[in-house]
Amino acid sequence: MLVYQDLISGDELLSDSFPYKELENGCLWEVQGKWVVQGALDVDIGANPSAEGADEDEGVDDQAVKVVDIVDTFRLQEQPSFDKKQFVTFMKRYIKNLTPKLEGEAQEAFKKNIESATKFVMSKLKDLQFFVGESMHDDGALVFAYYKDGATDPTFLYLAPGLKEVKC
Repeated sequence: MLVYQDLISGDELLSDSFPYKELENGCLWEVQGKWVVQGALDVDIGANPSAEGADEDEGVDDQAVKVVDIVDTFRLQEQPSFDKKQFVTFMKRYIKNLTPKLEGEAQEAFKKNIESATKFVMSKLKDLQFFVGESMHDDGALVFAYYKDGATDPTFLYLAPGLKEVKC
């Protein structure tokens, strides 16, 4: 299994069990999230509890909760939304912090494609939810989520150059 860690914070943000599609010359990864039910479920197996001496109101202690698979799996922490100025400020700092961690062709590709990737994300700014990794590192990567036209499940956007592939 492959896990993708944030180069700055070291937080695990994604794994290969969530397929991605490359956007903006590979600078962005688009990953489809899904709402899932987590916790105790009341499964009817055909038994008749009242015939077995159970009280009518006993039932299952229903701890079921709907969560988004990616957010739950990687313990992403939602952050307040950014306005355009805050987003640009974040991106400038992120680019400044990430660029020295990239080498050779990866650094050149990042410099070449980050502007178009930033504009792509900025075009969706009003519809985005913002997430950070579990450590909530101030300079770490942001993960963006939004709902495509009429979709019930969120789509996530990752800044791919800021991810390091780790084999588990």
